[in-house]
Amino acid sequence: MSHAQPGFLRRLFGGLWGAVTWLRTSLANVIFILLIVLVVVAITGEEKFEIPNKTALLLAPQGFLVDQLTYVDPMSRVLNDDSGPTETRLKSVIDSVNRAADDDRVTTLVLDLNYMVGGGISKMEELGVALENFRSREKPIIAFADSYSQDTYYLASFADEIYINPLGAVFMTGYGSYRNYFKDALDKLEIDFHVFRVGEYKDFIEPYTRNDMSGASREHNSQWLHELWSTYTSHVEERRSLPIGAINNYINSADELLADAEGNSAKLSVSAGLVDKVMTRIELKNMLVERFGYDEEREDYSAVDADHYLALTDAEQRSFDKSVGLIVAAGSIVDGDQPAGNIGGDSTAALLETARTDDQIKAVVLRVDSGGGSAFASEIIRQQVVALKQAGKPVVISMGSVAASGGYWVTAGADQVWATPTTITGSIGVFGAFPTAQKTLSKLGIHTDGVGTTELAGAIRFDRALPEKAARVIQMSVDHIYQEFLALVAQSRGTTPEAIHQIAQGRVWTGATAQDIGLVDQLGSLDDAIKAAAELASLTDYDVQEITHPLSPGEAFMQELLNDVSIGPKHLVNSLIPSSLRASIEPLVKPFAMMSEMNDPRGLYIKCSECTAP
Repeated sequence: MSHAQPGFLRRLFGGLWGAVTWLRTSLANVIFILLIVLVVVAITGEEKFEIPNKTALLLAPQGFLVDQLTYVDPMSRVLNDDSGPTETRLKSVIDSVNRAADDDRVTTLVLDLNYMVGGGISKMEELGVALENFRSREKPIIAFADSYSQDTYYLASFADEIYINPLGAVFMTGYGSYRNYFKDALDKLEIDFHVFRVGEYKDFIEPYTRNDMSGASREHNSQWLHELWSTYTSHVEERRSLPIGAINNYINSADELLADAEGNSAKLSVSAGLVDKVMTRIELKNMLVERFGYDEEREDYSAVDADHYLALTDAEQRSFDKSVGLIVAAGSIVDGDQPAGNIGGDSTAALLETARTDDQIKAVVLRVDSGGGSAFASEIIRQQVVALKQAGKPVVISMGSVAASGGYWVTAGADQVWATPTTITGSIGVFGAFPTAQKTLSKLGIHTDGVGTTELAGAIRFDRALPEKAARVIQMSVDHIYQEFLALVAQSRGTTPEAIHQIAQGRVWTGATAQDIGLVDQLGSLDDAIKAAAELASLTDYDVQEITHPLSPGEAFMQELLNDVSIGPKHLVNSLIPSSLRASIEPLVKPFAMMSEMNDPRGLYIKCSECTAP
């Protein structure tokens, strides 16, 4: 039986597609071979570097401080020419500072803040503990930047000396929580947004149902924002020996103070006591060269940067046959397997299972930095936490900047829960939400009709009105999950669901207040949580084993090769739109982007949208 030849157009497009595929594969292979050649040349030509005596440690955080670097496949990093923003892993920075504090070869720490974007007060406080430890060894810290943002200045305030460029400024505005609200827009589009929730303060869905912030949302957001800002101002004023209220006065009287300084922001920062001296880049370089000597290879002052210092001192670290396992759960909690930067219900549970079956690991620290997400995925992770305890391995939670809603759910069942004083936590509440657009479609002449075998067949569709029976079923499911949430927290905290309900209902708390009301056991850093886990397992000699998703040999090679390459954007749109424009439109698209992460199989979520520590 003969077969008809494919048509001309089909053969043409098939040939073109084959050519494109061949070209793409060939280009990737050429790039890969070139990279291998470069590595071989670099390795064979590289001289062994040793840490000199009496040197400075250069700490230059890039982009945002994070608990876990967002995974970007290596080839995308090679082909993408977008330069940022980048990320810097908090634990790596802290480890380098703590090692340098005990290293007689390192006498000074130089903090270059020109390339840091932010990271939140909680992470900077944790890094600040390491900086204070460094200073306690009578080792000075020098900080400099052309200008300082609110975040970068907070980090600079830990230094003994702070310098700024003559055209620089210290930008401070205080903390705020502002959102876009879309109810009128949805009404004009005749889109019905169906919301099911429990918790008076559960305000995740407010942008879709209101045109302004509710009184309850305003109340609890105002409370935690003022707590964090009080921490910021009091700590900076103490470290800089400023009078109480100096930071608020600097902001609230900015126009008058700047007028007195004849519009010179750098001069104002010095007179306000925020900065020690104004220096040009050339003057700053000359000063650092005079203190630390000249490095011909760097063509700059002599120093060892934190990344290389950490790598060079890794070989000096002792290894043990007993370990505390460290698992990082950072990002939105989503069902299934997820790469680093999001928390997958299945993938994170698999990491916890690995810790449970590894005989070398005697205790586990789960570092949580998440505003929550899928209720189902959160429960899958929590079950593995309980299984670890049942296996006789203590589990300690270390809360990062945020551990709220689902980020708090996963902590239930752990032996101890640690937070920083400025962690954002709580938000114990549940919601379900989805839109229907049958009215909009009808205006366009699109109608939906059909038959089903039950009253709920085809009930939840974007193109059909939601039946009352389906709405009642969803609301009862939301109510049930909330009761489960209360029961889990009550059991883990040794109290009653009724008592937890009084501090729940979606309300957000700082770590310090959460400890006062019984949601958190101890206040401290990740290092404190690791020490606590070791004590629970009666370990005296141990190391920390980080448990991560395994990479393929090719991925591992490329990842190592590209460690210094900037992290590219997640979406093509980022490479097409200027960063300044992206920053202005991000608040508008953020609520809809968050909706795209909602893949809970039952459509039920324990998530806090505004739980982002400033």
